[in-house]
Amino acid sequence: MQALAWDKIPTEKLNERMNRQMINGKNATLARFFLARGAVVPHHAHTNEQYTTVLSGALQFKFDDGELVVRAGEVLPIPANVVHAALALEDTWVLDFFAPRREDWIQKDDAYLRK
Repeated sequence: MQALAWDKIPTEKLNERMNRQMINGKNATLARFFLARGAVVPHHAHTNEQYTTVLSGALQFKFDDGELVVRAGEVLPIPANVVHAALALEDTWVLDFFAPRREDWIQKDDAYLRK
């Protein structure tokens, strides 16, 4: 076992407003995102449970049945297969936990984030 430092984890520039770092284990993925104000995560769904923690800033999430704003210090659990989208209301740092791990991201099959 070893401690990992975020500043040593490679950063992927997904688009002009979004960067991602991720750590993958056998059964889960932990990702840290920077979303510049105005960044959009388009509507999508996945088979993974998701727990989003906003470290700083604010994200507006949209779901089929409504929307809500998640701010620094708050955690949003999103069940598997729930369609959702997000908008960065300000420059925002987010920590996302997924189980099982994000095979689509590992295989770079995440074009919806790279637009």
